Amino acid sequence: MSSSNMYDLPDDIHDSTYLECYRRSLESPEEFWDELGHLVDWFKPWNIVLDNSNAPFTKWYSGGYLNACYNAVDRHILAGKGSKVALIHDSPLTNTIRHVTYQELYDKINKLAGGISSLGVKRGDKVVIYMPLIPEAIMAMLATARLGAIHSVVFGGFAASELCTRIEHAKPKIIIAANCGVEPGKIVPYFDILHKALCISKWKPTCNVIFQRSKILTSVLKEKTDLDWDVLQLLGEPVDCVPVEANDPLYILYTSGTTDKPKGVQRPIGGHLVILMYTMKKIYGINPNEVWWGASDLGWVVGHSYICYGPLLYGATSVMYEGKPDRTPDPEQYYRIIEQHRVVSLFSVPTAFRVLRRTDPDCEYGKKYSLKSLRSIFIAGEHCDLETKSWIEKTFKVPVLNNWWQTETGSAITATCMGFKHSLNPPKFTTGLPFVGYNIKILQPDGTECQTSKLGRIVLKLPLPPGNMSTLFGNNELYKKIYFSKYPGYYDTMDAGYKDENGYIYVTARDDDIINVAGHRISTSSLEDAVLRHSDIMDTAVFGVPEPTKGQVPLCLFVPRADSQKSNIKLAAEIIQNIRNIVGPIASFRLAAPVHGLPRTRSGKTMRKALADFAKNELVVLPATIEDPSVFKDVRRALQSLGYALNTPEPIVEKN
Repeated sequence: MSSSNMYDLPDDIHDSTYLECYRRSLESPEEFWDELGHLVDWFKPWNIVLDNSNAPFTKWYSGGYLNACYNAVDRHILAGKGSKVALIHDSPLTNTIRHVTYQELYDKINKLAGGISSLGVKRGDKVVIYMPLIPEAIMAMLATARLGAIHSVVFGGFAASELCTRIEHAKPKIIIAANCGVEPGKIVPYFDILHKALCISKWKPTCNVIFQRSKILTSVLKEKTDLDWDVLQLLGEPVDCVPVEANDPLYILYTSGTTDKPKGVQRPIGGHLVILMYTMKKIYGINPNEVWWGASDLGWVVGHSYICYGPLLYGATSVMYEGKPDRTPDPEQYYRIIEQHRVVSLFSVPTAFRVLRRTDPDCEYGKKYSLKSLRSIFIAGEHCDLETKSWIEKTFKVPVLNNWWQTETGSAITATCMGFKHSLNPPKFTTGLPFVGYNIKILQPDGTECQTSKLGRIVLKLPLPPGNMSTLFGNNELYKKIYFSKYPGYYDTMDAGYKDENGYIYVTARDDDIINVAGHRISTSSLEDAVLRHSDIMDTAVFGVPEPTKGQVPLCLFVPRADSQKSNIKLAAEIIQNIRNIVGPIASFRLAAPVHGLPRTRSGKTMRKALADFAKNELVVLPATIEDPSVFKDVRRALQSLGYALNTPEPIVEKN
């Protein structure tokens, strides 16, 4: 077997074009990324392709000036493609389908940008966007980018306190919001949630711009703080795109983490636009005249990259689906959308397909639709079990391809690439091969490299390729501490995995303190903080447990006050309701039980991983530093009351 020892990618197995690009991206990064930089349009070309003089604050395309809105919309108009459909908004919840052309998008963004410019928004200002998955949300993002301002989109499922945290940290000049969202059987009052958040927020924006979904609900705006979206369009003149330096922020996106401080991922504009253009072709194999469907929400990184920017930069048509896989009103919607809109590729989380499989295992709803336009399905965001993957392949009759990335990276670290002619039948459980620019190593705790197929920490050798975050907003020190201090010279993904003899990467575990609920990463510390707001709760631990549909859901063990007058059943119910009020229904928080005490080390560290393994019926080996191993007897009782730890062996305590 001929092989490149440096990167562990055999020559006789993988596509030669991929191998050439991959090796060039690591061995001659300036030359490689200089060529790719021309995929997007620049007002002023860059002076330096790669500036790594202040690692890990790597800069790409330094001195170059461009604009994200210009690249996503204006240049397509100038190329005579204004009549092409840019967005298809499909909403069975409101029984509407909208086709928004590039020309309509351009016209509406121009008016909106002129309006928010009249409110004082300029280059470098922040704009928080709190909207459901509607075209106006993308218009708000691009209008902000048109002015050279920085958007921070907040997922509409977050409750007031979570929204408040992001407002206080980002300090936006204005907030753009819809007055409501729609869920099966209910209307979500965004307007009320926003004003509740602003009541408790220490930061007050100068104005809230409210888009009224008048066919669903009309809200009474507050005269001193709110401005109607339609009125705003009349306040300013259309504005030209503002040139922005390649390493200035395009957006801030908040992600869960193990620290108490907000983690606002700051995305530089230049490299991000380049990599998104490149991945649309090389990973997803899309042509500009085709229809692409990213089944996510704009509040997540997938929505930023592959509902908004990626498809529009590429000049393709992007589907925005406002609905659920099975409850709007039935499980046929995924099939209908593929046929009706001639979708060629779908990007979703495994949970969506688990839902379809649970509610319609024999595809009775889908049989009446033709899926002949579909070429591939991409999954990411969480582990996909083999049974679900096999069901998707059997049902949709296309390759189901995994890829792995993080909010911090903005696009895939590993993938099976349609555009590089990767094998469409990769090994089971792999997340794919390293994408260009990523030199992936598997390290042991001492920093030495693991042998082939040996589990270790997945790290990325510096410098990171274009498109990765440039820092954490407002906190360079935390950025260095979290991602670069443990393994100097590498970015620490905080994920575990291994690499096989053919260079395929396998991601096997998440950081212990992050729960992955249907692809949404939720911090246990934020949930625990919310639990402890209850005056009758003295202590708590929250950890993830398996759940067939969502992959993982949080389970809470709590220690009540000794003098509490409330029953344990009532306390559990109040805790669950508190989480819904504070964090929102996104947490899927329904499991809570009382215990007398929690397992901790003598230094005070809560042993969440041990609890999670214990709940999964796994043998738990406790460290010798555990304070009181006897607490597991009561933990077993509590977990069994919730249907977990039914066959777990007794824990073993390590000897000193």
